[in-house]
Amino acid sequence: MQDPLQDSAGSVSPPASSPQAPADASWERKTLERLAFAALEEQRAARRWKVRIRLLWLALFAVLLWMAYREMPDSASISTPHTALIEIRGEIAADTEASSQFLLGSLRSAFEDKGAKAVVLLINSPGGSPVQAGIINDEIHRLKKLHDKPVYAVVEETCASAAYYIAAAADQIYVDKASIVGSIGVLMDGFGFTGLMDKVGVERRLLTAGVNKGFLDPFSPQNATHRAYAQDMLNEIHAQFIDVVRTGRGDRLKETPELFSGLAWSGQKAIALGLADDYGSLDQVAREVVKAEDIVDYTQHENVASRLAKRFGAGVGESAMQLMQRATPVLR
Repeated sequence: MQDPLQDSAGSVSPPASSPQAPADASWERKTLERLAFAALEEQRAARRWKVRIRLLWLALFAVLLWMAYREMPDSASISTPHTALIEIRGEIAADTEASSQFLLGSLRSAFEDKGAKAVVLLINSPGGSPVQAGIINDEIHRLKKLHDKPVYAVVEETCASAAYYIAAAADQIYVDKASIVGSIGVLMDGFGFTGLMDKVGVERRLLTAGVNKGFLDPFSPQNATHRAYAQDMLNEIHAQFIDVVRTGRGDRLKETPELFSGLAWSGQKAIALGLADDYGSLDQVAREVVKAEDIVDYTQHENVASRLAKRFGAGVGESAMQLMQRATPVLR
């Protein structure tokens, strides 16, 4: 039987053109078009996200500027007679808003403003660093002498230890009858882990150059010599604290054996002991003592960006690390 692809001469005829070829070319073209459009759409989406992120950053920057502007004293208020307010809240330490870093700038701004008739320290603090308190106390005395402007301290709930160290620089101290005032003492606290280490089988390997370099190491047994040295240092700082209180309060103090023992007193008892002068609130002092009812807040605060950085960045794990750090003197 003759092959249909062969003619009578026996040569092979070319096959007829396949109808599938144009369809294949059309499919490839459409696929390429879809890929090109998808790439373009992806680029457009990426650009849109970039624009959105930039807008969010601009909005955040605008909010930060607005908040910083809100925290600045009103220049219109400053031009008229007013009472300058500086708040001292929370622990007094180098890394808090109640530190010399923030309070010294606040004090200078308040004293230098000619419209401020007096400076009022609004205090609610349990104490903290004797170093920070000493720096702030010295600066208040310097500015009082330089500008001849009175300073009043108004106590809310608590004015203890380092907070009272600062308040002692004021010309007068006002309290509520239930305020907690005083606690004129110094402490140094920490932890000893030697017993726990023995139980869990941990060996402490401490190498030092200098016989006292391991002073108060929490992982080593307590040394009697080191303990005596630390006690002498605390006594010295305590004596400095007492001298500051005596200088600030003068003959108003009614000294008793317990006055400088570290005890805290109610506002009512503090007045009787001469640690405070009278009852009074911020508004009352501004109105009746300073005689300038308008109050302008000069307190400098940590900016929002720094607060966020500390909260979400460097502050992670800080509490755990503090437990392991060596003790430092604290006025509490």
